[in-house]
Amino acid sequence: MQKIITSTALVFAGALLLSGCATGSGTADSGAEASADSCEVVRVAVRDISNGAQNAILAVSDPAELQASLDALSERADALDEQAADDTALAEALDALDEKIDAASDWAATLPTAAEIEAGTEIDAEAQAAQVEGIQAAAVSITEVCTAK
Repeated sequence: MQKIITSTALVFAGALLLSGCATGSGTADSGAEASADSCEVVRVAVRDISNGAQNAILAVSDPAELQASLDALSERADALDEQAADDTALAEALDALDEKIDAASDWAATLPTAAEIEAGTEIDAEAQAAQVEGIQAAAVSITEVCTAK
């Protein structure tokens, strides 16, 4: 029970951190405003991708479904990376997020089957939390890159 509470607390803390950082200041010149606006779009998309990945990891009941979900989220991160190709720092941060999602997908491949989970086989809570924390940290770094602009 404590592991579930800890994992849930991590997800909510990450969501609060990302949503708090997603607000931007409106005091910039027009060129910087365009950059800030595009960065705002990236931050919102990253928050959605990160939250989706974290929630899927914490609520895993079928590793195959988890892998499919994480693969779809990885594709969304790749698309954002292509859009941000002209901004090296942002592209690198998006690459790091994509790598964390891919690592989580690889981790999902090692999980017990859906039937085994349903029968009571437990998932290593520390490994599960590590996947969530890795994705969360990568998403926060993207917010930091955007905030630094």
